[in-house]
Amino acid sequence: MISVIIPALNEADSLGQVIAAVRAPNVSCEILVVDAGSSDQTTAIARNAGAHLVHSRRRQRAYQLNLGARQARGAILLFLHADTLLPVDALSSIRQVLANREIVGGAFDRRYASRSLLLRVTCFLARGRNRLIGWHLGDQAMFVRGATFFQLGGFQEVDQFEDLDFSRRLRRFGRTVTLRPCVTTSSRRFDRSGPATTTLRDFALTIRYLIRGLPHTRSAASSPAAPAYERAESFRSL
Repeated sequence: MISVIIPALNEADSLGQVIAAVRAPNVSCEILVVDAGSSDQTTAIARNAGAHLVHSRRRQRAYQLNLGARQARGAILLFLHADTLLPVDALSSIRQVLANREIVGGAFDRRYASRSLLLRVTCFLARGRNRLIGWHLGDQAMFVRGATFFQLGGFQEVDQFEDLDFSRRLRRFGRTVTLRPCVTTSSRRFDRSGPATTTLRDFALTIRYLIRGLPHTRSAASSPAAPAYERAESFRSL
């Protein structure tokens, strides 16, 4: 069985469509929506769609992902953003590639739901990164064997870069793959400052991470809840 883990905070606009795209008639799966205290209809949508609702005491994506993984029953874990649509037969593709015991996990190619030429270029560059060095990001629908995930210690519970950090550790652990067709993820984050400004900021943050490593983990008491969740959106364009 594949366990699909979706961290959520006020995702009523997209969650129903995302869950509907997960369902596959020929693959056993469970869907866990890990909600961090939504004030909209997110939890109702999750229940009505047949997902298992998990309540998170922290508004931090890495914490929510780990919480969902601990409650998952599947041998394969798929981590899916609440604004990212899987392609048709995605679960079948994951199951097929992981039938090869040499492959430990991977993700999908990504495209944005946007006409922006710049965002198309960043996705093209990301494909090169995926295939050359095997690094994936959270909005690419990362998947991994459950045993491998826990052997690696799961996600580091930090506000940024938990996905890239885990992907790099997974790549060192064994062979990873990048699947097609693409997942389609929302471009909403780029609407705030524009694609160019956001991409440049993301690039600068990524370089800083590669030089300095992960930021220090902050406790739930010392880290502001809502801003922390928003900061986890950083550097998805690269």
